[in-house]
Amino acid sequence: MGTLLLRLAAPLQAWGIDSKFNIRQTGNVPSKSGVVGLLAAALGRTRDKSVEDLSFLRFGVRIVREGRLLCDYHTVSRNPNPRPALNKTDYVTKRYYLSDAVFIVGFESDDRECLHRMDDAIHAPAFPLFLGRRSCPPTFPISLGISDEGLEQALVGAQCSETMVEAESGKQVRMILDAPQTMRTTAMLKDKPISFSSRKREHGFRSVIEAYQFSSEHDPFSELEG
Repeated sequence: MGTLLLRLAAPLQAWGIDSKFNIRQTGNVPSKSGVVGLLAAALGRTRDKSVEDLSFLRFGVRIVREGRLLCDYHTVSRNPNPRPALNKTDYVTKRYYLSDAVFIVGFESDDRECLHRMDDAIHAPAFPLFLGRRSCPPTFPISLGISDEGLEQALVGAQCSETMVEAESGKQVRMILDAPQTMRTTAMLKDKPISFSSRKREHGFRSVIEAYQFSSEHDPFSELEG
């Protein structure tokens, strides 16, 4: 067993799940659909290709920095000639983003070869990578490598500059994880990708749990010593 760890950080991220019409919302954590789409792009898969093997992998998110919700105000004109003011044929759209958020995501698999293929693709992607929308390119590093541990342990032990700050502050590690099949009490999210085809985009439900744990960097009883 192993877990591929990815750091998702950027000035802006957008993880839409139920956006419709002129209001484009974002979830407060990366969606499985969005991150599977990032991996599929890195691997060179076009929208009509199957992503069943990727969506089958157990997925988890560690929230390192939640970021702030930002609303971007747009006006769209049906007239190709620019005008200084709104016209009755123009319409307004609102697009929401997460600003300055940092997440670590993990994909767990028993197939180490599969994890190495995905890691290699992240380092040399076939298509440009973005965090939910094309206007949201990621900052580097993206890959944090492959851990020998399972999903929860790998996410807790993941290290980058932001997690070191988190550990020093004594914050608990908060995670959203694909629930084990044996667990009954779970929440449901409709962000499991079935098809990215432009003709028929389709998503299914997945069971998730929320977990908290102190990182291995932090000892909550250290302040009592001495």
